[in-house]
Amino acid sequence: MDFTFTEEQRAAVEAAKAVFAGVAPDAVPSPALTPGAVADDFDRPLWAKLAASDLLGLVLDAQYGGAGLDPIALCLVLRESARVLARLPLLETSAVALAVQRYGRPELAREVLPAVGRGELVLTVATNGRTGHDGAELAVTARRDGDHWLLDGAQTGVPWAQTCDRIAVPAHTADGHTVLALVPRTQQGITLADQISTSGERFAALALDTVRVDAASVIDADGAWEWLRTLLTTGTCALALGLGEAVLAMTAQYTGKREQFGHPVATFQAVAVQAADRYIDLRAMEVTLWQAAWRISTGAQSALPVAGDVAVAKIWASEGVRRVVQTAQHLHGGFGADTDYALHRYHAWAKQLELSLGPAAAHEETLGDLLAAHPLNQTV
Repeated sequence: MDFTFTEEQRAAVEAAKAVFAGVAPDAVPSPALTPGAVADDFDRPLWAKLAASDLLGLVLDAQYGGAGLDPIALCLVLRESARVLARLPLLETSAVALAVQRYGRPELAREVLPAVGRGELVLTVATNGRTGHDGAELAVTARRDGDHWLLDGAQTGVPWAQTCDRIAVPAHTADGHTVLALVPRTQQGITLADQISTSGERFAALALDTVRVDAASVIDADGAWEWLRTLLTTGTCALALGLGEAVLAMTAQYTGKREQFGHPVATFQAVAVQAADRYIDLRAMEVTLWQAAWRISTGAQSALPVAGDVAVAKIWASEGVRRVVQTAQHLHGGFGADTDYALHRYHAWAKQLELSLGPAAAHEETLGDLLAAHPLNQTV
């Protein structure tokens, strides 16, 4: 593989840096309209800036007004957004739009994708199932009714659900097939109950009671949900990387200025070793992220299915982002616990990302199963 970014991908990064340059990671509306949440809505002015910079259509084909770039470009932009904790449904909207473009019916693509690129249509996706532990597709049933599908079930922890336009809901049919329905948030039969994430953002418990969805808005192609889930996971790894890099930079800046015994604490061996260990974590997170994103973008074949590369990326991202913020808190001392300092927001986001990715042990088990099913070629 070649991890050299293309000119178009580098241009996307520069555009993202320009948009996110003025974003303060600790600047959230206060008080929130929803008790316990940092804000009632996502950052609409910033969303408009992304649309004006053509970043919302980054991965859409030219026929839909997009730039036609790949998931690697999306991950590059997500990385930049996480450096400043941009409060946006960028991952969810872009990933669902890509799934529609790849697997959806032409009429659905024509209806949804141009509006996404203009910033007029916001999408999210239900990925946590009923409890957060079982497959999301198992929590909702789908049955055909003429030109419509009927959905029943529940999903928990749906991000941005109260403020999006459509929710992508995975569901299973009686014969075990998985479909992906793009359901309008205001559709009859949908109930949203407020939940607050670990990062303080407003989530929702989604209940569906015989929700009727027209067939054109349901993606029933084989592999659509699995592909979307893989892209969402890889994008979450990109968020973890960007956040971790920002936190390590904050830590380096602080320990370079904070003095003890007449010297910056960054010059102490114990501090330098801990910072170096976290730098190694970030480099491992980076290379495993790009390996997974490259497999998704190119469809390149390897000894293991793409799920193997994604599992490795998840292992490093979930463990790495936790270690980075814990070390940052330790090296900041009491200052790191000051809620007037942005580090506490990064810590909360890191914990939410870690929970979203799941425990490393589970991914190691998945990787072990894949290795058992696809023995690697042995060379002497």
